[in-house]
Amino acid sequence: LNVTLGGSLIRLDVYQRSTGLYMDIYLNSVLTVAGAICQNLNWIARYTYLGLPGDFMFVDTQGSDDPSYDGLGGRYVLAYQSYS
Repeated sequence: LNVTLGGSLIRLDVYQRSTGLYMDIYLNSVLTVAGAICQNLNWIARYTYLGLPGDFMFVDTQGSDDPSYDGLGGRYVLAYQSYS
């Protein structure tokens, strides 16, 4: 997924492993967060010093399970919160 947020180009690579869903975050083509576990209602980047314009979390719309790839865009939605 490529998106412009706060004037910055953000690329999100989301991938499923046997241990859960993970995400890499690129800021203007530079890998900024690598291999972050994606859990329900848990911020992914967490730190403002990384230079990202905000943070992301997955939300389970039908309960409190951690996200899985097959439910993305339906049961599990990605939320974004700007730091500004």
